[in-house]
Amino acid sequence: MSASPSNRVDGLRVDILTPDQVDKAAAIFHRDGFVCVSGLLTPEQLAFAQKGAQRVIEEQTAADPERKGNRGHHRYSYGAQHHNPEWAMLLDLPGLFPIIEKIWGSSGFITTGAGGDYSLPTAEIQPLHADMGDFFNDPTGQVKFNDVPAPFIVTNFMMVDFTRENGAIRFIPCTQRSRYPVPSLADEPQWMRDSILCAPAGTAVIRDVRCWHGGTANNSKIVRPMTSVGFFAPWYRVAGYAEAIPRALYEKLSPRAKAAWGGGIK
Repeated sequence: MSASPSNRVDGLRVDILTPDQVDKAAAIFHRDGFVCVSGLLTPEQLAFAQKGAQRVIEEQTAADPERKGNRGHHRYSYGAQHHNPEWAMLLDLPGLFPIIEKIWGSSGFITTGAGGDYSLPTAEIQPLHADMGDFFNDPTGQVKFNDVPAPFIVTNFMMVDFTRENGAIRFIPCTQRSRYPVPSLADEPQWMRDSILCAPAGTAVIRDVRCWHGGTANNSKIVRPMTSVGFFAPWYRVAGYAEAIPRALYEKLSPRAKAAWGGGIK
């Protein structure tokens, strides 16, 4: 991947686009399995999301004094959080919908909910992985889930500046369609260890969840959080995947976001 001097980031070299670069964003996504975009959140929205992310971190870690985590020690998934307004906001970002529509060539996708993850100081490196497995289970082995366009897209939002020190995520470009097995930590080549995506707070990473990725060690003194919103392709569904959203939050969504919501309302 190339990068211009104005938007080069440390580690993995990427272009950080703006929301109006819809065609380029879709092209990079299809090539690399992910694309970075800035400006999907306004400064006010970013500050709102950061406060919510911190509040839930405090709630979850208070319930886990030994810091066992739910993704390894000192490493956590937020779980479904769209019942909170800071995450419900992510279901209705005007700049994001056109990019998702361009990627799939359709407005028939659905929003699956919002969550994310975070790592605390001393969290160790996470093995590379994909966020979904083969759903075809073809007994002949002729068709794999890697053979089709992206079934599931997640957009992650960096809540702090991601750096090599605080546990930024490493992404391995062009692996979303790979049939090769994901290497273990012991077998992971150095160039993959160095494919760390460091970028400013507020940067969005729109990614095919099949693309290999993994957290790195958090050697800093701060928490490294990122929030997320997910989308299923027009042709892909998982029954019961999305949890219900409170009606008060649903009613605040735009007509476009309401049409895309794939979960229930409570």
